[in-house]
Parts: sequence; C-alpha cells; structure tokens
Amino acid sequence: MKWSMDRIFHGHKEDQETQKNGVMLVTFAEPKHVVSEQFRTVRTNIEFAGAALDRCQVIMFTSSAMSEGKSTVSANVAVTWAQAGKKVLLIDADLRRPTVHATFRKLNLDGVTTVLTAKTTPDQVVETTFVDNLSIITSGPVPPNPSELLNSKRMAQLIDWAREKFDIVVLDAPPVLAVSDVQVLVPKTDGVVVVANMGKTLKGDLKRTVEILKLAKAKILGSVERVKSSRGDRGYGYGYGYGYGHENS
Repeated sequence: MKWSMDRIFHGHKEDQETQKNGVMLVTFAEPKHVVSEQFRTVRTNIEFAGAALDRCQVIMFTSSAMSEGKSTVSANVAVTWAQAGKKVLLIDADLRRPTVHATFRKLNLDGVTTVLTAKTTPDQVVETTFVDNLSIITSGPVPPNPSELLNSKRMAQLIDWAREKFDIVVLDAPPVLAVSDVQVLVPKTDGVVVVANMGKTLKGDLKRTVEILKLAKAKILGSVERVKSSRGDRGYGYGYGYGYGHENS
C-alpha cells in the first residue's frame, strides 16, 4: 500500500546547508499546505503500522545515505504529532552531522553528548520550542566516539527518561550505511522508519539498509519516499509505503 504524492516545497537543501540552516518546517509554517497534509498522512500510517507492536512510543528515522531527507521527515512528523496534542520529544541522535539545533534555532552547547558523558542530565538539556507540545534535545558537541556513546548504558537511561516524560519520542538517527550508530540504537527503540529519495537512493543500498536493520532485529514500520514532483524540478512530495525495493526505485 502506497500513497503517490505530487507536491512540493521549494528547494532541495544539500547536507551542508541543512546542517547550517536546519530543515524547512512546512508543517509549522504552512499547516494547510499540501505537503503538511502528506506529513500528517505519514504520521497516521506510522501509527497504523505500530498498532501491531506491544508499544510504539520511541520511533527512529533513518536512511541509507546522507542528504535523503530523514531530518526533514523526522522533524516535520514530530511537529504533526505535537499539533495532534501529543507531548513530543525530538532527539538529535545524528551526533556526526546534527541539524535539530539549527532547525529550532538553538545553540547546541549541551545535548545528547553531554548527557552521555555525564556532564549534564536530561532535565538540564531538554528545551521547549516555538511549536506547542514539542521539546527537543540537540546533539551537543560532536564527540570523537559517537557509536560508543550511543551504545552506552547512559543512552538507554536517556531513552527510559524520555519514555516517562513524553508520549512520543522521535530519534533523528544517522544513515545506516555510513556508520554503525543505528545498529546500536535499534534495541532502544520500538520501531524504525526508513526515508528514501526515490530519485537518488540506489535500490541495492535500500535493500542493504533493510538487511542491516533486520539483522539488528529492528521492527521496520515502513518507508517514507521522497518523490520528485511531476510538475518539474520545483520540489518534492512525501509518500508512505509498506515494504521495500519498489520497481520504480
């Protein structure tokens, strides 16, 4: 089951620009925009997919490689949950190439890495945002050993803390094929959503991504497909699908 989307918001931000300026929160800026509706559809179908699980509270968004839209999708879907009245926490678990602080205009002096190195507590680093019901924990300073930190007992404790304080916890995680960070995060999450850019993501890469996640015993909720608009090169739409390796990829 898949939804075709034919719109659109302007400009594909490359990875470096996204790190500097953050992602576009169309769901906040233009909640009635057709793309905002697409993100709400994504949210709803993640909920449907998660209904079969014992719990679906901590959801990780990842991709095969960089610049495929995972940060845009995770942030905007988090906003739609907050707009639906859920108490939401967005955690930037991409410790190498963080974006959440830029999106929400925060300094990123403290965050996940300072919690994991015991310099701060979760209560000290969690921040409210300009979106009602949405809080964030930024990545913190880039560490020399991201995988080891994410695999630590303190990361499990951070997730446990988040479960107690929030209805929904969204993790913006690194790409699967780039680093081993995602595999160590999988046991701490309830479900995983894979973001693919259907004009860019290689079919083999998507297949390998799913294989790696399955080896880590991830509960894969589905894929969000970033689809080039049929109206030319002006933007992208977002569709949610069950399963992987579609012919058109």
